[in-house]
Amino acid sequence: MLAAWLSLPMLRTERLNRRARVLRHLAPVALLFLAACSGKKDELPYVERPVEQIYSEASNAIDNRNYTKAALLFDEVERQHPYSQWAVRAQLMAAYSHYQALRYDDAITTLDRFIALHPGNRNAAYAFYLKALCNYERISDVRRDQSTTYEALKNLQEVVRRFPTSPYARDARLKIDLTRDHLAGKDMEVGRFYLATGEYMGAIKRFRRVIDEYQATSHVPEALHRMVEAYLALGIREEAQANAALLSHNYPGSVWYQDTYALMNRSERGEKPSLFQRAVDWLF
Repeated sequence: MLAAWLSLPMLRTERLNRRARVLRHLAPVALLFLAACSGKKDELPYVERPVEQIYSEASNAIDNRNYTKAALLFDEVERQHPYSQWAVRAQLMAAYSHYQALRYDDAITTLDRFIALHPGNRNAAYAFYLKALCNYERISDVRRDQSTTYEALKNLQEVVRRFPTSPYARDARLKIDLTRDHLAGKDMEVGRFYLATGEYMGAIKRFRRVIDEYQATSHVPEALHRMVEAYLALGIREEAQANAALLSHNYPGSVWYQDTYALMNRSERGEKPSLFQRAVDWLF
């Protein structure tokens, strides 16, 4: 039964569907929050039962998408039968149930404990991967703090490093690319702001990091173009030309190359973009 629940396709629920479930879970989450404030850990009243019965009820709760109940029941398996063969599986399934209930912190806590207690378990790759997903699915808009994004990237890289031939590693590699693109987007957002407000050295630092650390992302052509803008604004034409040449060589068909070409031509004629124009460029 465990193998069926841990299959990779099961983890690929569309993020929009998961977000829709947030509203459905608001009420139980609010109740759980109140319980937490009272200092009591979520758990069922202790009623001793056979391990198979509890585990089967927990599995049925998953079938019915009652993930909060499932997590409590899987915890109950471990509480009542800590030394049974079911306890290890129940611990991992409790983490999965927390994940599906959008209780990512609870899932990560459970997964960290599983990894610490059972590092050689045959499902360790899954545990590392699920922990990475808990952070990956909390990646926020580039306007917000990106600490969770960095944590997701670290977790995904750990999956690839520890389990390079697993199916989880293949999916992690794809998510690593998306995560790095997102982090590059954060630097671009900040860099554009600096550029629009005349903080050229701060802008250059951000754009340079995109070029140096996120070479394979979609943001590099724009970063090169913005470097040209910043250096021209500072009057350092040689650096502007060097970055324009890089853009021309590596991205000749890019719209950013066309903008850079026009910008360099205007510069040769002695024209400088206005502060208003730089603000428009940052916004659009």
